[in-house]
Amino acid sequence: MTRVGPEPISAEAALRAVADPACGGVAVFLGVVRDADAGRKVTAIEYEAYPDMARGVLDGIERDLRKAHPVKGVVLEHRTGRLAVGEASVVVAVSSPHRAEAFAACREGIERIKAELPVWKKEFGRGGAVWKEEKALRPARRRRKTRVSPRKAR
Repeated sequence: MTRVGPEPISAEAALRAVADPACGGVAVFLGVVRDADAGRKVTAIEYEAYPDMARGVLDGIERDLRKAHPVKGVVLEHRTGRLAVGEASVVVAVSSPHRAEAFAACREGIERIKAELPVWKKEFGRGGAVWKEEKALRPARRRRKTRVSPRKAR
């Protein structure tokens, strides 16, 4: 199950959604708004997204998790709108017959969301609002070195 939107995120609802009597491992990651970032006081965060585009990315991550890991249940949700400190912005919940697979799938889920999901973040705090740039949110991609053949260099 995937969802992107303004509805509050519930860890309990995510746990219920992935519950399966065949699963002995359930892993949940809940991301919440913290009160500081890079030494700056944060009072709120606002997330914006194109819901259809973001949902498509989450659906792809869910498919990949199901292919790569022996999981039974998967929940990937990201909230949009203005959130106060302490409110949940993202949840990843997975169930699997064993804990190692549940942990691995959960970790991969949140790392992929952070790297791939087209969601924009504005932080509010002292001095006003600041948009967090994409490069600050996502790891830098390695540049591929291209070799120029001696003939093309002429």
